[in-house]
Amino acid sequence: MAKGAQHGTFWTHNDSGGRPELYLFAPDGKLLDTKAVPDARNVDWEDLTQDTAGNFYIGDFGNNNLNRKTLDIYKYNPQQARTERITFRYAGQPVDCEAFFHHRDSLFLFSKNQGKDNWVKMYRLPVQKGEHSLVPSDSIRINSPVTSAAISPDGKTFALLTYGKVLLFETAGGNVDFSKPMGCFRFSRKQTEAIEFLNNTDMVMTNEQGDVYRTTFR
Repeated sequence: MAKGAQHGTFWTHNDSGGRPELYLFAPDGKLLDTKAVPDARNVDWEDLTQDTAGNFYIGDFGNNNLNRKTLDIYKYNPQQARTERITFRYAGQPVDCEAFFHHRDSLFLFSKNQGKDNWVKMYRLPVQKGEHSLVPSDSIRINSPVTSAAISPDGKTFALLTYGKVLLFETAGGNVDFSKPMGCFRFSRKQTEAIEFLNNTDMVMTNEQGDVYRTTFR
């Protein structure tokens, strides 16, 4: 999910097998706009983020069966109607990922945590087209699958969404890692799959059932 230009609006997309399109919604769930993403296909789109220049990054990296060896992120510029592909693979065993965000010319990816050890791993990917090999930069134990991630506009707080909670972390001196947890709050609203900051304290979330929720933290 990514924040729209108008107050309270947000961009989102369909899951695996959907059209390669982005959809702009109002806070009440009304569809406002649709943008087709050229030179892209939706194998298993999982998350969406945006940089300060207005480029969208679409994570085509769903890997529930762990049978995809090479994954893609589409960098889409709506003003130029141009799409670049960033290709990557994980060094070592395959990983399922549904969550990422853009920060300071890098993309930060978070594994879903479907294993028995409950470790969520963080990966840092440079925003450069081509092929990349990723190794974990940090890890933390979370006892629920991570389904989306977002960072606040001021870059001081990032959030991980699970099926039951939202976990908040402070960026440590501008570094994105798990060293400064800020706490969490329960958010059991069916199968929540997307989260985004509307500003530095307000977030919007959606679930697979089509519901939209807004919450504030202090």
